[in-house]
Amino acid sequence: MKPITPCLWFDTEGEEAAKFYTSLFPNSRITEVTHYGPDTPRPEGTVLTVSFEINGQPFTALNGGPQFTFDEAISFEVRCADQAEVDRYWDAFTDGGEESQCGWVKDRFGVSWQVVPERLYELMSDPDTEKAQRAMQAMLKMRKLDVAELEKAFEQA
Repeated sequence: MKPITPCLWFDTEGEEAAKFYTSLFPNSRITEVTHYGPDTPRPEGTVLTVSFEINGQPFTALNGGPQFTFDEAISFEVRCADQAEVDRYWDAFTDGGEESQCGWVKDRFGVSWQVVPERLYELMSDPDTEKAQRAMQAMLKMRKLDVAELEKAFEQA
């Protein structure tokens, strides 16, 4: 079976978004660009789709028009190795985007991302449920996730 490919519906920004995403993530590239032809809903030669990969995962960007927009019901989770990586992705997504709670951010194209340090999963899955809950409660109060603050809450007695 071929991989499942998310298709992201844009008005006209599909190629710009694909270029942004492939510049941000390692092992990423644009693989194909198609254009509207004659007698189609958009002017001939306008970008129709952009096929791209983010860290090897295929995606399609479709310039389908303004009828549909993104919302937080769908998001992409970015698991980060450390705080520096959290900061790098967070800064890139908030440049023209919008911060939300609990590590969620909407980029300048309206796509929602969860920027999450791996350490959070370790803390929240700790066998000591009281410690894990303290980490969870700290996370719920944050916008950008802060590993040091999560660990501090986890260790508090």
